[in-house]
Amino acid sequence: MRSYGQFCPVAKAAEVFCERWTALIIRDLAAGATRFAELQRGVPLMSPTLLSHRLRQLEAERIIERRRAPRGLGSTYHLTSAGREFVPLVEALGTWGQRWARRSLTKGEIDLGLLIWALERSVKGEALGPGRKVVQVELTDQTASRRHWWFLHEEGGTQLCLEDPGFEVDMYLRSSLPDMIRIVRGDVSLRAALEQERLDVAGPGRPRSRLAGWLNLSPLAAVRSQRVEDPVPAPSVDYRRAISRRKQAAYSKL
Repeated sequence: MRSYGQFCPVAKAAEVFCERWTALIIRDLAAGATRFAELQRGVPLMSPTLLSHRLRQLEAERIIERRRAPRGLGSTYHLTSAGREFVPLVEALGTWGQRWARRSLTKGEIDLGLLIWALERSVKGEALGPGRKVVQVELTDQTASRRHWWFLHEEGGTQLCLEDPGFEVDMYLRSSLPDMIRIVRGDVSLRAALEQERLDVAGPGRPRSRLAGWLNLSPLAAVRSQRVEDPVPAPSVDYRRAISRRKQAAYSKL
């Protein structure tokens, strides 16, 4: 880690915390990630070699500790008491980012992997009721191999399925990738997304009443932006018409 060459406590803390990627690693550890592969999914642009190096650095600084995984299968990573004191700083960064950072999405920020990772970590199957539940998500602007995702909830856990698990779908969501990111990030409220047909919901019973509980959005999504900039682009008329046609076809399958 690079040194500021100062004895000031702010400088010494910044040498650890302000190193690139460190705040994101702490963010994911605080959210429950423990395995190397889980941490890697949260920082997909970070090479495995650099991630390994940074974890060793944080371990040397006693910010994290490495433990032998159950049954001796590799290692897991956990925040120490010192590392946990960084968590409020990470949360404060998130609040500032929601309130003051640029909200428009650039091409490089429309990241499918990060969206699926965020959903996999946050969604709550119990919001759909007891027993096995399946939620299918269709991202309408993606290619066939990246378009459909299934979240299987059973026995208190959530499993991401890349193929249809073969069970009845309890809730079906359809949106474009950018709009789903905007919903998860809080740029567009669930109510607005539904009214503007950025998001379609189908399923038996009253799926809309269960949607917010299932998504389980981060408290950061409720922080309103104070930055003055162009509003979130509205979906095109052609897009809404295409969504409506596909919606009717999808509902008939449920």
